[in-house]
Amino acid sequence: MGSGYFGNDESNPGNKNPQAKGLLGAGWRPLTRQIDWGFLWHLVFNDSKELSQKALGLASDVADAIGRNEYTWWANILNVFSESTRYEVDEFWNYITPDPPTPDYRFQDVLSVDSPVIQFVSRNSIPIEHVLNRLQEITIFKILELLGRPDMITQYYLDRYFYFPVDRFVNWERLDIINTVYAYWPQQQAWLEIENLDRGRRRYTLMAKELAPLINKATFNLAVMLSGYQSRVGKIHGEFPIRSFPADIQSFTDMVQQAILDQSQLAVLVHGDPGTGKTAWTQAVAQEILAPLGYVIFILDHDAVENFVPPSYLERICLIINEADNLAKNRASEAAQNNNKTEHILSLLDGTLYQSVIDDSGIHTKQKLVVLMTCNTTERIDPAVLRKGRVDFTYEFAHRFV
Repeated sequence: MGSGYFGNDESNPGNKNPQAKGLLGAGWRPLTRQIDWGFLWHLVFNDSKELSQKALGLASDVADAIGRNEYTWWANILNVFSESTRYEVDEFWNYITPDPPTPDYRFQDVLSVDSPVIQFVSRNSIPIEHVLNRLQEITIFKILELLGRPDMITQYYLDRYFYFPVDRFVNWERLDIINTVYAYWPQQQAWLEIENLDRGRRRYTLMAKELAPLINKATFNLAVMLSGYQSRVGKIHGEFPIRSFPADIQSFTDMVQQAILDQSQLAVLVHGDPGTGKTAWTQAVAQEILAPLGYVIFILDHDAVENFVPPSYLERICLIINEADNLAKNRASEAAQNNNKTEHILSLLDGTLYQSVIDDSGIHTKQKLVVLMTCNTTERIDPAVLRKGRVDFTYEFAHRFV
């Protein structure tokens, strides 16, 4: 945005008390509208009738203010600066000058979060929604770090536009907001909208013509563990590197890696006795292969599997499901009658949970999904899980590793 929009009010000595001066005291400055000749020519050629009527109306109002017979000439001149005449002048000026830029709400890539994220603790379930909201909050603020200082920060309040000098900008948390703030990065065609909520919370909404590349950068190397009260967002940590596994498992890993590169959806099931390194292997694959490719890692426990839906704004997702034989139990058994974990895992493997209906307002219409499952034995797993087309690779870990 050109600097011509910004009126300079830096010399005002009364701007030292934020509470007394509101936005001005907090560093905001009135935003002045200036002539844009291209916009004015557009009005002349495309809206000449309205332009003529408004110009004549303004001239008439000014003539009435100056030509009153019952007052002296100097009183008539002062009347030109009266509130009513000033309103007419401002209305005409606002018509012949363009409004400050505002977000293009036609952008389909939108990411929003209410910050700070509040956790509502329940003894009956793990706080999945809280953790996923926390992931979204981290993603938005990392994107803002990547974008850096915007070219423009504006706020509309009491029928006036204000701007915040970008050279004075420190961070979004310290920015005083009374109404709604807009920030703009023209190079990335990205907008940020900040709204005040109750109890000191704010709603941050990112809009862009293409938000996916920024999301991929912001979520690089992120992992989410959804497991009871230990749920957290961080980085995946593999204790044992892939090269420390037996040679046959390393060869199997090479096959899995190639399939990850070739396929948009992949499911792998490894089984074996406890201590054969199944869980350690999934962590090593996630850390050394999937995270560098931009996959966000989700480690799900029993309760998380039943309630988890992959976030639609992420382009690449890896799910790690341990003890799959205790989760996707054979539905013919009595033990599997009282839960729907098996059906949910089948939906994840099929992709039907989130791809059967394509939402054209979402950021991604198709995600790349890798599911890594471990179990002690495949005998208790529902046969539908092992059906060809759902699980691409199975492998038995036979060597004692841990």
